[in-house]
Parts: sequence; C-alpha cells; structure tokens
Amino acid sequence: MKIAILPGDGIGPEIVSQAVKVLNALGETFEMETAPVGGAGYEAKGHPLPEETLALAKAADAVLFGAVGDWKYDTLERPLRPEQAILGLRKNLGLFGNLRPAILYPELAGASTLKPEVVSGLDILIVRELTGDIYFGQPRGVRECPDGPFKGQREGFDTMRYAEGEIRRIAHVAFQAAQKRGKRLTSVDKANVLETFQFWKDIVTDVHREYPDVALDHMYVDNAAMQLVRAPKKFDVIVTGNMFGDILSDAAAMLTGSIGMLPSASLDANNKGLYEPSHGSAPDIAGKGIANPLATILSAAMMLRYSLNRAEQADRIESAVKKVLAQGLRTPDIYQEGTTKVGTAQMGDAVVAAL
Repeated sequence: MKIAILPGDGIGPEIVSQAVKVLNALGETFEMETAPVGGAGYEAKGHPLPEETLALAKAADAVLFGAVGDWKYDTLERPLRPEQAILGLRKNLGLFGNLRPAILYPELAGASTLKPEVVSGLDILIVRELTGDIYFGQPRGVRECPDGPFKGQREGFDTMRYAEGEIRRIAHVAFQAAQKRGKRLTSVDKANVLETFQFWKDIVTDVHREYPDVALDHMYVDNAAMQLVRAPKKFDVIVTGNMFGDILSDAAAMLTGSIGMLPSASLDANNKGLYEPSHGSAPDIAGKGIANPLATILSAAMMLRYSLNRAEQADRIESAVKKVLAQGLRTPDIYQEGTTKVGTAQMGDAVVAAL
C-alpha cells in the first residue's frame, strides 16, 4: 500500500511525523512518500499544490495530510495561498464525502467547556459534502454592483449551487453510515431562506425512500448549531452542505474537549481518501513541540479502516489512544489539574508504547 505523506505548514510536520511513527510501529509494510504542499509547496515549487505533489496523491492508495496556512502568505494572490492546496486536492481527487466523528473520551469529559452530564458519552458523525456549495460555485469575484441601493459600488459575490447528483451521492453516504450506527440521520439545511437548500431537502427526502430503516429529520442550520451546544447527544449522524458542515464540525470538535482530538476522512466514490486532523496549521505554536498529535494519529486509523482495509490495525491505534488518555497523559490543549502534561513527541511515543 502506498501512502502519500503531505505534512504542510505550521504544526503539520510535527503532528504528521507522530502519525507516521505510529504507522511504522504496526509491523505493516507501507510505502510512504513525502511531498511539499501549502506554503511549503509554494516555497519549493512556486505553487501551493505542485504538479509533483498532485501526481503523488493521485498515484497513492491514500493521503495523510497535515495542515496548511501561515499568516506570512496572506498577501499572496488567492490562487497562490496555501489553503488552495486542500481545495485543489479535494477537487482533483474527487473527494466529495467528508466524515468527521466527534467522540468524547470519558477521560476528557472535564476538558469540554460543557457540563459533563451534557456531553458524557457523546458519539456523533458529521457527513459534510465537500466539493460543491458556495466554496466552489461559479460565478464569483469582485465587480461593480449592477443594481440596488449600492448600484455602481464595488461588491464581492459568490454563488451557492448544488446539482442533484451531488446531493444524492452524499445522502447515500450519510444514510449508509447511519445504518451502521444508531439509524438516525439529521439533514441540516436553510430551506426557509435558500432555494439551494430547499432543493437539498427535497432530494434528501427522496433518497430516504431507499433507507426505510433510518429515521430522518430535517433541521435548520441555526437550530442545529444551538442544539449541538444544548443537547448534542440527541444527534447520531448529521449530513449537510460544504459551508454548514465546515462550521458545525468545528463547533462539534469543542464538545470533545479540543479540536486537537478530531480526525477526519475525505473520500471519493471508491473509498480512496485524504485523511487529516480537523484543526488548522496553528503557526503561533509551530516548532514549540506542544501540538496535540492525537487527531492526526486517529486520522491515520481512519485511513487504515476506510482506504487500506486494515480495520484491525485501526482498532489497535484507537485502543492505544484510549489507553494513553486513561494513563493521564495530556498535551496542553486537553491538560487538566491532576494529569500529566506532555509534548507532541512524548504523546506519539506513548501511543507507540501502548501499541
């Protein structure tokens, strides 16, 4: 199995190296090749997604991705900014389905900002459509305002759009995921305001006829955001569009104690995927050795399960993470009084030892 290793920027290289350390400890034979991406890609090749990096990602069986972005690149033209790398990978690899599990480990109940009785036992899955919506819709840009009270002024505009096929395929992913869990699916939209999401709601409702064993309900995105904080355990699987999923999954991350605990998988139609932590590059702590590598390590476990057909090895990694947390080891983002504070490499070493 060939794995493309794309560490990226900021804390990306630090956390990815720990995940690679864990993969090497499994006793499996993986072919791993590393390439620059994001700001590192721009520095090396003049583009955030160099041709060589994209070719490697296409040839690999799976991609392990760190994070991209740094404030020093904010003055670049948008097509050259580090964040364009991940968008380009999603588009070129056809990664339309993003799975973000939000699980609260019992040992971290006190690290969540919510009361333990509200979040204890939390286990939800957010299924985010990844290649459509306002992030990719055309036309977009800056133009002279053609009408209204500000006619003639400059305006920025983006286009929200979804094709029927895009909605159907992500709905199937979500319903099938719900069948393997609690058989409950919540479709999140803004159908009361946006035509795009009335269309979304209609298509998801139609797909539901193929999954009579799954209970489906619809919820407006503002209410969903509130319910995630008020009563998150009422959810099982959530399916939503690109922008809403981006926002809600980060909110769900904090229910688990830290976004440093949230892995993710982005899959194509054949379960080839890109695996990355849900957090960003955190350039403010890069190089300090204090970043939490567990989301990246858990992303590697998802990679083993979904793309590399190594479910037993995925279970081993997840069990090792649970053991390390039970031992009381904590990076600064999840540290509480009475636990032991460790750095990035120490946490990686502890997971290897637990294996």
